Amino acid sequence: MKKNILIILLFVAAIFASCSESKVTSASVGTISGKVVTAKDFTPIDKAKVTITPTNNTVFTNAKGEFSFVEVPVGDYSVNASKNGFLDKFEGASISAGSRVNLVLDLEVSTATNKPPTAPTLISPVDKSINQPLSVELQWSATDPDKDPIKYSLEVRNDKNNDVLSVTSLKDTTYTLSNLAFGVKYFWQVSASDSINPPTQSLVSSFQTNPNPNNRFLYVRKSGNGNNVIYSSDSIETGFLLTADSKNSWRPRKNNSANLIAFLQTNNTETQLFTMNTDGSNVFQVTSSVPVAGYDVGKINFAWATNGQELIYPNFDKLYRINKDGSGLQLVYQTPDGSLITDCAWSNDGSFIALKTNDVNGYNVKIFTIDMSGNTIDTILTGLRGAAGGLDISVDNKRILYTYDTSGFEDPSKRQLDSNLYIYDRVAGTSSLVTNQKTAGTNDLDARFSPDEAEIIFVNTSNDGLSERFIYKLNISSDTRTLLYSNAEMPDWE
Repeated sequence: MKKNILIILLFVAAIFASCSESKVTSASVGTISGKVVTAKDFTPIDKAKVTITPTNNTVFTNAKGEFSFVEVPVGDYSVNASKNGFLDKFEGASISAGSRVNLVLDLEVSTATNKPPTAPTLISPVDKSINQPLSVELQWSATDPDKDPIKYSLEVRNDKNNDVLSVTSLKDTTYTLSNLAFGVKYFWQVSASDSINPPTQSLVSSFQTNPNPNNRFLYVRKSGNGNNVIYSSDSIETGFLLTADSKNSWRPRKNNSANLIAFLQTNNTETQLFTMNTDGSNVFQVTSSVPVAGYDVGKINFAWATNGQELIYPNFDKLYRINKDGSGLQLVYQTPDGSLITDCAWSNDGSFIALKTNDVNGYNVKIFTIDMSGNTIDTILTGLRGAAGGLDISVDNKRILYTYDTSGFEDPSKRQLDSNLYIYDRVAGTSSLVTNQKTAGTNDLDARFSPDEAEIIFVNTSNDGLSERFIYKLNISSDTRTLLYSNAEMPDWE
């Protein structure tokens, strides 16, 4: 019995001791709680990592940004909050027995101390510079204090129209502007971005291009994508593009009275007649309901009236005249046998027209003149085998320039073997060979009188039909040839 009483007393003492020890532990701890928010607008940050040191206990915030550490032993602690995209934040906390410490940890975005790039400095061309070429390299500079990569945006305006060129995501500090217009002032500005801070902007700088030189030579070249492109040039090859290589444009013809260049261009699979200013601006479509058409649109020619108010052009077996503004379309002539009109030229006084017709294969050619009522005046070439073309009329209306393949070769490939330059004398009614200096195995094509008519401008190329084409001028009296342009065709000299 005494033994049982002793056991009971020991058990009660153990329970009392245990309760006493728990009471001591509770009195030796405290609580750390609080919120983690953004420093900018105090938005709660979910799933932020909160760690207390030196115990290294870790918790994560809830959707309200709240966290809590319970039963934290008495002592001094460092509370660290961290989250990707933010700078870590540290706060101190002192825990005394039974205390509750509440903290607000506001985290700054990790880029908050990042500095933006310097405002770009525009280097070249110098502000307000003049007489710049039609291709200008823009150059600028900028730096970033934090060595962040910089991307640039460029904006270019002009004083001619409301067009705005915007180029973004440039990594280099240079950019080349091409195909600019003559005599236009351009304004440009560059912005720099490190993709962290708002972009910085340069001052606006300006430059002005050269005035229009009014070159007297026009020609065509093939672009890289196969389209024909029209060029304007002086006699030493300082040429510039008049038409974009995104469109197929050919057969330029300038009229000094209108100070316009007429040309052919593909538009929705049809060939239409267009005009433009001598600097390539203000492109205007003249024809619409009746397009330019025939056996080979690459060989088709049209002509201006001397006064620059009208043009004539072929549509299969018909010849039309039309005002330069697209009005007044009327039929001038239709071939009686259905042959196709390919070449035409209009006399200086407007009294007659020279025509070249052919069949659907480009042969059975005929060159003749008609009056404005459609009556035949001169029959220059007929009944001969071989191809012909390249019509032009002298200013005094007495001579007609043309080309003819004297080999008489006719082939579906349209290859010519020996095309030569001829002048028909309307008074004598005879044709004569212009030059004896043509290299054997080549063709002279697309002939035009020079403005003073002492020379002829034309194309010479190998008769293989594949080789490069060259534009020459020929002094008629001395029979000397001068190379003007390589890789060029369809010349005009006004």
